[in-house]
Amino acid sequence: MSDGPGRAPDPVDWGTARRVARFVAGRDPLSDSYLGASLADDFAGLTSEAEHLVSAFTGLRAPAPVAASVLDRRGWVDANIESMRRLLGPLLERVAEKLARSPVAPIGRHVAATEMGALLGYLSQRVLGQYDLLTPDDPNGDAVYYVGPNVLALEKRFAFRPRDFRMWIALHEVTHREQFAGVPWLRQYFFDLVQEAFSVVEPDARSLVRALSNAVDELRRGRNPLDEGGIVGLFATPAQRDVLARVQSLMSLLEGHGNWVMSELGRRHVAGEERMARVLHQRRNAVGMTAFVHRLLGLEQKMRQYEVGERFVRGVVDYAGAGALDHAWRSPEHLPTGAELDDPRSWLQRVDRAAAAR
Repeated sequence: MSDGPGRAPDPVDWGTARRVARFVAGRDPLSDSYLGASLADDFAGLTSEAEHLVSAFTGLRAPAPVAASVLDRRGWVDANIESMRRLLGPLLERVAEKLARSPVAPIGRHVAATEMGALLGYLSQRVLGQYDLLTPDDPNGDAVYYVGPNVLALEKRFAFRPRDFRMWIALHEVTHREQFAGVPWLRQYFFDLVQEAFSVVEPDARSLVRALSNAVDELRRGRNPLDEGGIVGLFATPAQRDVLARVQSLMSLLEGHGNWVMSELGRRHVAGEERMARVLHQRRNAVGMTAFVHRLLGLEQKMRQYEVGERFVRGVVDYAGAGALDHAWRSPEHLPTGAELDDPRSWLQRVDRAAAAR
């Protein structure tokens, strides 16, 4: 999204964000070694195989075959910057209009870019795979990415068998792809939620003052103000928090369902699945300074999504069988609420009543 004639500059200097992210991401020599040569071919075949397995197991089927790409960390940074610019476009236009007359706007653009770049660079060192709803070349398309250096590093460190580890990762990412591409309404519902959250953002300094005041109040009550959503949560208005709660409930379901599918299919098709799951669980539950960074960025909330969502999915399956999960894909009204994620039986009772009333 380049700045056009008569248009205020973006609140984020994307060129600076890309440079900072690439610097933080660094380079891994494994990506230039002979070990990297097998990645593209392996992931192309394994991703296609995973798609057939996931579709048969879940009943979710995308209308077109999956496209897989293997990227280095810098390539992952570039792809995500483009996707973020597309997703954040409407919000950034509103903020740009507000900041256009501010004398400190140029400084703010560079500060925002540096912060965003540092975050993306840090994440690029940890991501193994990702389903991207918005590919740089086609805003209506999608893609599954694998970050080659990170995959190779874990294979080497823990002596994972490459074919099995890569299949295990593919199962999880392809599940997300089948969710969004195989449920006709889900993709647009997600974008609508995001845009609804953006629509109530206050793009001015008052939001900063309010966020700092809220943080002080939370500390006085003995609570960590970063516990719910990291920095983003500090700036949320009550209206935003309602939307964020719906986003978090949706993502908990999707992440939990993805973990459950990966686990169930992994036990059948991946040698060493239990050890892989144990290693990645420990990797998510970081301690010390890494844990603080995760909490600051709101990543800890995402990690809880895996656990809450998977407990919900397993609870539904235990009570009513795997077929009961189909209720969740019927309409937005059938999605579990935050409270229902902790009480699968209440969700089952509600959707059963809705089905009986039809």
